[in-house]
Amino acid sequence: MKGVARGAQRLKSQFGSTLEPLSHIRIWFYERETRELVRISQCELLESFYAAQSDYTKSIGLALVSEIVETVLPEREATDSVFRLTLLVSRAISEAAGIWLPLSYFALWSARIAGWLPSFDRCQNCGKAFASGGAYSMTTGELVCPDCRIGGEFIPAEMLKLGRRMMGEKLESFSSAPPSERELKVLLKYLLDIIERETEHKLSARELIAGEIEN
Repeated sequence: MKGVARGAQRLKSQFGSTLEPLSHIRIWFYERETRELVRISQCELLESFYAAQSDYTKSIGLALVSEIVETVLPEREATDSVFRLTLLVSRAISEAAGIWLPLSYFALWSARIAGWLPSFDRCQNCGKAFASGGAYSMTTGELVCPDCRIGGEFIPAEMLKLGRRMMGEKLESFSSAPPSERELKVLLKYLLDIIERETEHKLSARELIAGEIEN
């Protein structure tokens, strides 16, 4: 939802830091049918990620999470699963040493909740199970086996395995056997391509870490 908070930009605002990006808050507002914006009257800060944003890499990771949520979710749609996912990943980015695991996990589940994630088990064309040879991502978004491909970008078998693991395990379970950074970056690039294609929106925060993803 979009709203206004009177006096929020004053030095001694009653809202303090509660309206910072990705702050976890309890908010009170009211709306009128004739107005597009709601009027915010009160905010209570439950959890802040402001400290993490002093770290450049973490701040870019949090910015990407925020932009994906804003891009993927329609206005005024309450989605509890996305809220819980966003809070989980924001905490992980703030607390973890690296951003690639929580970002990949977030992008995968965002695409799955939106209904855009293809099967990592079988070819979407012939139904054949993916073997050790990997798969190919078509420009239409389909994930197909080598026999069905017409061009497309190669997706290694390790990435498919990691995607299946992320769909079957909780984020915290990866701490005992973390994937390699290279695998995470390959998966994240693929998932961000899906999100950008389906939303027809170029993620500006992605451009800030594009060089890191490619390395």
